[in-house]
Parts: sequence; C-alpha cells; structure tokens
Amino acid sequence: MANFSKSSVPRFSVEVYQNEYLPEGGREINAIVTVTATGGGTVGGAVTAPHEYAAPGQGPSAAVVIMVDCSGSMDYPPTKMRNARDATAAAVDTLRDGVHFAVVAGTHQATEIYPGAGRLAVADATTRAQAKVALRRLGAGGGTAIGTWLRLADRLLSSADVAIRHGILLTDGRNEHESPEDLRATLQACAGRFTCDARGVGTDWEVKEVTQIASALLGTADIVADPAGLAADFTRMMETAMGKGVADVALRVWTPVGTTITFLKQVAPTVEDLTERRTEAGPRAGDYPTGSWGDESRDYHLCVRVPVAHVGQEMLAARVSLVVPGTGGTVQNLGAQGLVRAVWTDDMAASTAINPQVAHYTGQAELAQVIQQGLDLRKAGDIDGATAKLGRAVQLAGASGNADTAKLLAKVVDVVDAATGTVRLKAKVAEADEMTLETRSTKTVRVKK
Repeated sequence: MANFSKSSVPRFSVEVYQNEYLPEGGREINAIVTVTATGGGTVGGAVTAPHEYAAPGQGPSAAVVIMVDCSGSMDYPPTKMRNARDATAAAVDTLRDGVHFAVVAGTHQATEIYPGAGRLAVADATTRAQAKVALRRLGAGGGTAIGTWLRLADRLLSSADVAIRHGILLTDGRNEHESPEDLRATLQACAGRFTCDARGVGTDWEVKEVTQIASALLGTADIVADPAGLAADFTRMMETAMGKGVADVALRVWTPVGTTITFLKQVAPTVEDLTERRTEAGPRAGDYPTGSWGDESRDYHLCVRVPVAHVGQEMLAARVSLVVPGTGGTVQNLGAQGLVRAVWTDDMAASTAINPQVAHYTGQAELAQVIQQGLDLRKAGDIDGATAKLGRAVQLAGASGNADTAKLLAKVVDVVDAATGTVRLKAKVAEADEMTLETRSTKTVRVKK
C-alpha cells in the first residue's frame, strides 16, 4: 500500500453505545460502535470544495477506473448508450488534477478505451479532453462477462503507486457470458485491492449480481431505472471518490481470553455483515475491512460472548481501534479506540434494559432481511409468505422512522395498518419499483443519539 501524509488522513473518533450490565450467568454483550472521520474532504457524499483540489498533491493520491457496459443490450433503447457516454464524461470532468484514471469498455471481454496500452492517464485539462473524445468510440455489441472488466480494472489500478484505488461499474444486463463461480473468484481476488461502486441501469440486470459486487468490494450499489439519471449519479459517485482521504481502514477488535466475537456488522449507512471477513492480527485480535473514508460517520454492531461471572465482577469485553494494515506486517494506528465493558449485577432493571441504539439497529438489520425474504417469496409465488414478511418490513420501517424504505414498500404492497404490519400485495408492481426496493433494502437510517 502506498504511503500517505498525515495531513491527508481524516481524524477518526470512536464512540461506544451499550448496556454493559448482565445478570448473573449472562454472557452476551451488544454494542453499537460509531466511527466518525473528519477532515477528509467530503460531507454527505459531496466534495466540500472541489476547486481546492486543482493542483496535484492537494488531497491524497488516487486512481479510478470507470467500467462501462457496452454489450448489445445497451443499444435498446439507443439513448441508453448515449446516456452512458455522457455519464462517463461527467465523471471524467469530476476528476481532480493529478488523479490516475482509465476507461474500460465491458462486453464478453474488457477493452481499455482510454488511455490504452495497459496504463493509466493522469488527469488534467488535456487528458480529460482526450478521454471525452475517446468516449465517442463507445458502441454497443457483444455479451457480458463482468469478471473480465474487474480483472482489467485491478491490473490497471495496481500499476499506480497511490493511496486510494477505486472502480465505478455500470451494467444493464445479466452476467450471462461468465459463470457465477468465475465472478465469485474474481471478487475474492479483487477484494482488498480496490473499492468499487456498482450501478444497474434500466431493469434487465440482476440485483443480486450488482449488490454482490458492491458488497465484496466495499462500495455502494444502486439502480438508475431511467438512463437519463446516469450523469447526475456518476457525478455524485466520483465526487465521493475524490473526497476519500484514506484507504484500507480496518476495525481491529481485541478480546480477552475466554471471550469470542459472535458477529460484527456495519449497520449504517447500510447493513453489511463483516464477520466472515476477519483476518487475524496478533494474539486475540482481528481486523475487519471497512474500505476508504472521507468525512463521514458509520455505525457498527458488535456482539461478543463473555465468560460466566458472578454479581459484582466486571471486565473489558472488547477493545475496538482503527488501523491501516501495511505491507510486511506494518500497521498505522489511526489513534482512536472504544471500549466495550461487561458488568454483572443483580439489579434486574439494569440488566434487562435494552440500549436504544442496539434496539434500533437490530430492527434495521431485520428490516433488510425480511425485505429480501419477502421479495424472494413473492417471486416464488408464495403469496402468504411474502405478505407476512413484507408486512413485518412495513412495521419495522414505520417503527424506526425509515421513511425512504416505507415509501418503497408502499409501491409493492397496499398498507392497511403500518403499526401492526397488515398489508396486501399489489396485483401489479412496476419492475423498476420492485428492483429499487431490493437494491436499497440494506439502506438504514441513523438512530437519534
């Protein structure tokens, strides 16, 4: 991993919200860990001062590869390909000077449209203009093998000695010219090497493929149902990428002897289970990848199982810190940590109280799960099962104040009583509405602290 100056690294802080009290014999501790980064250049997904990055060296070094679906289906309707070219041009215009970049045309194979010869260009007025001329050569024809696009992006990105490596991937169809196993193998090979935002345009692509790519590569996934919205979406994605200040941040969780980690999940801004992504980091410590950071805040749900203890005893159940693992076992500590405690008590009121942050995100994680289950049951023709799951989703969305998800659910079900989760499946649902609900099902709302 490339070195970066301290001035380019956001300042991190960690806060822990939990009920630390357990009854005698109690063993499970839940905590919400809020990680906040400031000083990275973005707030809420927009570059706060893009013109401040006018010269090379201002802001961290970065490389970006834009992968554009150019399969035959991109010609139906013909405006789709034009919208994709315009969106890529808008993303190129958003690159700050000094950023390395390339554009890849994706079909059943991957072709570097700009700059070519297996290299990256360095963004300035000249290369941006050249790239936009090259985009005119993008045309539709051929199949879809997304893994080949990602492997080319990985080769290009790895050629640059930079701090931030990022991909943007657009597809309008299913990954028909590659096996699911091949795509999974590619994602495993690319994980930890670069982050990637994935977008599906139109309604002929597979939601689970696009979300799988974003999940594996710690990026975002979304639908752009109307191709006319691509330019605005690409601009936002690139602005966010340009605001990242540090890559490869890991949550390092240390636990004492006898304590085990049941799970670790990101729960805001989206639900992402990180439990199986742990890599060992010394005695009783493990690292969980979180990707790249700018000015932002994320919440994580940590559940640990502690040894049996008696009333009056207390212990440190876990210590959470932030690190950037480097080559050769080197580690940069980002100077923030939070402590998770366990205290055994015979005060029933204290030991049975549920921390509001933990309760909120437990509900948000269930909300994401029941939406997925409900939509799968609906596709399988299980009307009763789908109604029950989506009804529960309506109930959870209302109780947690997740208004955006509630609005998306209302396009799939008729809500009779949100409080009890009483709903009826709509007889006709627009494909774009169902796909939007599925794609955005893991988006959560922050708990008011």
